[in-house]
Amino acid sequence: MLPVFVAPARTLSRRLARPLRWLTLTLGTGAALFAAGQTYAAGFDNLARLADKGFIVSAQARMLDTGETLASISPALQLTPASLSKLYIAGAALDRFGPQYRFSTRLRSTGTISDGVLNGDLVLEGSGDPALTSEELWRLTEELRFRGIRRVNGRLLVSQWRFGPVPCISTDRCNASRRSSNAYDALLSSAASNYASWCVKVLPGVGSQAPARLASCDMTQPSETFDNQVTTVAAGGKNAINARRTTTNGRDTLVVSGTIAADSQPRSIYRAVSNPALYTGYLMRDMLTRAGISVTGGVDLTSTAPPSSAVQLGSVEGKPMQELLTRMLNYSNNFMADQLTLALVGGSQATLRQGGAKLETFASAIPNHGPLTMYSGSGLTSQNRTSVNGLIALLDSMYHRPALFPTFVAGMQAPTNGPMRFIRRGSETFRNHVMVKTGTLNQPVPVRAISGYFRTQNGRWGAFAVMVNGRAAVPYLSWPQVLDPVAEDLTAMIERN
Repeated sequence: MLPVFVAPARTLSRRLARPLRWLTLTLGTGAALFAAGQTYAAGFDNLARLADKGFIVSAQARMLDTGETLASISPALQLTPASLSKLYIAGAALDRFGPQYRFSTRLRSTGTISDGVLNGDLVLEGSGDPALTSEELWRLTEELRFRGIRRVNGRLLVSQWRFGPVPCISTDRCNASRRSSNAYDALLSSAASNYASWCVKVLPGVGSQAPARLASCDMTQPSETFDNQVTTVAAGGKNAINARRTTTNGRDTLVVSGTIAADSQPRSIYRAVSNPALYTGYLMRDMLTRAGISVTGGVDLTSTAPPSSAVQLGSVEGKPMQELLTRMLNYSNNFMADQLTLALVGGSQATLRQGGAKLETFASAIPNHGPLTMYSGSGLTSQNRTSVNGLIALLDSMYHRPALFPTFVAGMQAPTNGPMRFIRRGSETFRNHVMVKTGTLNQPVPVRAISGYFRTQNGRWGAFAVMVNGRAAVPYLSWPQVLDPVAEDLTAMIERN
C-alpha cells in the first residue's frame, strides 16, 4: 500500500494540493447532496454559512433521553474525521479491555544464574504498552538487582514480537524513519518506550554567546549524537530553539539550533526516534549500568516471542486503561492511539489496517451507526471515513454503558479549562456545558472536526458532532472559523432545552 500524505494536529500548513479527487470516489450517494446544495435544519444556522464558502459541512445535535434531533446538516456524509477517530479507539479499548486493564512488560531469559551472573540473553518482552516510560523500566531494573544479578553474559534482547517494526502507511511516519522535526510522527512498536521520542534538555551556557549545554533527559550515556548549534544570549533575551532528528547508518543525531537566554530555566525538546525498540534497549542498558549490572553482549532486536521455557526475571504493570485513555484523548496523542489500535488485534506482528478492521467491527455492533472506514485509530490517515450520524451513535452507545461512560467522557475537554487552549472560546454556557474532542488535518485538505456531549440548563444530556472538510488545500480553514459558529449554535440549543 502506498503511503498517504497527512499533516498533524496543531501543525498548520498552507501548501497547495491537488483538488479533492477522493471526494467524488468515496462519498457515493452523498455526493449528490453537494450538487443540490447541503440540507440542514434550523439550529446550525451559523455553522451552515461555511458551506457558502465552499467547505463541506456535516453536523448534528441530538438529545440522548428522547432521541430528538435539535439540528442537522447532511448527517449521513462520509467525511474525514481526523482525530475524532480517537473516540472509536477509546470506545473499542474500553469494550475490549475495560477501565482497569494494565499492560505488563517483562524480563525473561532461558539462561542460568550462578554467583550473580546470568549466562544467556536477557529478553525485554514488550507488551504494546502505549505509556511505557523510564519509570517502569527502572522498576524492572530494580527487580533484576533484587535477584542479585550483577552481570549478563549475553545480549540485551528486545522482543517486539507482538508488533514492530510496524509498516508506515502515512508519509509522516515513513519520513520519520530518516528524519523528524516533531514528536507526533513517532514510529510504532510493541517494545516502544517514552512515547518513542528522544528528549534533549537545553541549558544556558556560561556567559553570553557561549554554546548552550545539551543533555539527554533519559540516559547518562546517550546513544544519540548531539549537534549543538544553540547560542546563549543575555539575560532576558529570546528563547528560540529548533530541533530535528536525522538518521544515518542507523545512528540518530539531534541537531539543535537557536538561542537560549542566560537566565532561562532548562528547556526540554522532544523528537521522534528512528527505531523505538532499539531506543528502549539502549535506555534499558543505561539503567542496568546505573544499577551496577553489566551487559557483555550489546543490544539487539527480535520479532520472535521468548520460548515457553524462558523464566520470568521481572515484570512491571503499566498505568490502568482509564488513565491511558484520558491522556490519549486530552492531548490527542497519536502514538498512544495507534499503539492501542494495534493492541486490539492480538496475536503477532499486527498492522494498523488490521487494527482499523477491529474498530470497524466494533462500530458495526453499535445500533444505527452506519459505514465506517478506519486505517488508524489516531486519525493521521486521511482515508479514515465516518459520518456525524455514526459519531453520535457511538456517543449514544457509550452514554448508555454506565460502567464505561465515566472513563470515556473523562478523556474529553471542557472548553473552560481544557489543556488545548484553542478551544477556550465561546459563551460561558458553551465553555461550561460541553465536553469535546477535536480533530485537525491540513493535507491533502483542511479538516476541522469537533464532537462530544452537552448538558442543557435542565441537566439533560445531548450529543453533537461537526465535521468540516475542504475540497482542496485552499482556502485555509482556521479553528475560529469553525469553533465560533459551533459555540453560538450549541449555546442556543443548550439554553432552549
